[in-house]
Amino acid sequence: MDGGRAFLEARDFLIAHRDDYAAAYAGFRWPVLDRFNWALDYFDVYARDNDRPALWVVDDEGVETKLSFAELAARSNRVANHLRSCGVRRGDRVLVMLPNVAPLWEVMLGAIKLGAVVSPATTLLSSADLHDRIARGEMRHVIADAPSSRRFAEVPGTYTRIVVGEGVEDAAGWRPFAEAYAAPATFAPDGPTQADDPFLLYFTSGTTAKPKMVLHTHQSYPVGHLSTMYWIGLREGDVHLNVSSPGWAKHAWSCFFAPWNAGAAIFIHQLPRFDGQKTLAALVRHGVTTLCAPPTVWRMLILEDLRSYPVKLRELVSAGEPLNPEVITQVREAWGLTVRDGYGQTETTCQIGNPPGEEVKVGGMGRPLPGYRIDLLDAEGNAGPEVDEGEIAIRLDPRPLPLMAGYLDHPETSARLLGGSHYRTSDVATRDADGTFWYVGRADDVFKSSDYRISPFELESALIEHESVAEAAVVPSPDPIRLSVPKAYVVLKPGVEPSPAAAHALFRFSRQRLAPFARIRRIEFAELPKTISGKIRRVQLRAMEEERHAHGVRGEHEHWEDDFTDFD
Repeated sequence: MDGGRAFLEARDFLIAHRDDYAAAYAGFRWPVLDRFNWALDYFDVYARDNDRPALWVVDDEGVETKLSFAELAARSNRVANHLRSCGVRRGDRVLVMLPNVAPLWEVMLGAIKLGAVVSPATTLLSSADLHDRIARGEMRHVIADAPSSRRFAEVPGTYTRIVVGEGVEDAAGWRPFAEAYAAPATFAPDGPTQADDPFLLYFTSGTTAKPKMVLHTHQSYPVGHLSTMYWIGLREGDVHLNVSSPGWAKHAWSCFFAPWNAGAAIFIHQLPRFDGQKTLAALVRHGVTTLCAPPTVWRMLILEDLRSYPVKLRELVSAGEPLNPEVITQVREAWGLTVRDGYGQTETTCQIGNPPGEEVKVGGMGRPLPGYRIDLLDAEGNAGPEVDEGEIAIRLDPRPLPLMAGYLDHPETSARLLGGSHYRTSDVATRDADGTFWYVGRADDVFKSSDYRISPFELESALIEHESVAEAAVVPSPDPIRLSVPKAYVVLKPGVEPSPAAAHALFRFSRQRLAPFARIRRIEFAELPKTISGKIRRVQLRAMEEERHAHGVRGEHEHWEDDFTDFD
């Protein structure tokens, strides 16, 4: 069976069983592929004479770019031919540093057709970051927008430079991307693409160490995101908005592969910075039917009057970090829709989630998605039905197709993670009697206080139920008696000032909601340090606590429960 047909059969099976999790999970098998090029064998075939919208970009001024599947197939052919004329060859690594503009999707499709290896990069990277990526990633070509191109002036190398847009201060050495539109609209590949050929090279967000280089293939992400398509509940003709910045794996998850695997239109709302009111208005105005957003965005959206926006949404999902139950409850009360959580990593596609058509246990991660066999490993690395708490681990027999090829710069780590019975995620969860997983935390975020095991996520979820809290991060704070106590770094909602009274109210709230061993003992009002992908850097907060403890100092807006004596 040819690769395109095998892919379609797997896709069609999941679509046919989108509302029957038991049948989908029991019956789905990843397609066995030999040669496969997703852009040529699937997208171009699907796009032939297909005038339905595939990409719909609306900027802050209301200016729209709308391209059909057929138009994108032709444009990406031109781009592939142009890149070839610029020296891009099969296997070459191309760093792509573009915002959410149409050329980003044209470049991705064109690169797939060429067999080049794409390394997506956020436009927030510094020159030092770029120097690291060019050197360690052995990039031979760079495609950047005009503002980002200036940062490459300090990055040495003989890489090809292609610029999208106008306004490059030093145009020498940069070729305009616009030349691509004059290239031929028909494309002939230089040979077949093997399904396990390299295709994507991601740099992880580096929450605890230097970013690792995650390598994916022509099957692991394009085909692997069938699980993500299933989790979101996408249908042909949907208008799908995923609030995500280019450069991160989540952008490929549901700003590229999952929607187009289903035949849905990708909707992009370009804003200089996120604005809840503008985003909600765009959902209504443009008839968006499915929405995916990280917890940070959901927490900002519920600050608005959701009931005043008559959305046409059918499916709501969240990924990136665990979604707090309070958010799910507020959205459900406003729109009558349930935000369904999903879990995955840059190294995988969506592994665990709450699928459409299933009752959602508020706060639960969901269940393993079709194509994934998930175990929990105890402290000794044992798995089995009796292990109901432990590290989330993917069975490697059989190895699921979406799993990364490995870490390009860490062969020893790759061999350890991929060479045994399980791929270990470093995330800890519990599992209840009917198979629903519940997130506990990163293995290195969970801590002990007076010999009790503390899950930061559980405490954070309780805190954001308070009317004054926008975000919270809980870390251990050293304590001479209890070893450590839970400390919360809190971001207050607009209009709420940091004060002893605000801290007192939160301590009282904590005492009412949490068990004595788990309640918050220290609070500091402060901004949360985050990676450029938006994930909270708890490792930085823990290090700061250790440093302060060593010097016996507190933060400017820090309060301890012991400061107050009037609790009941």
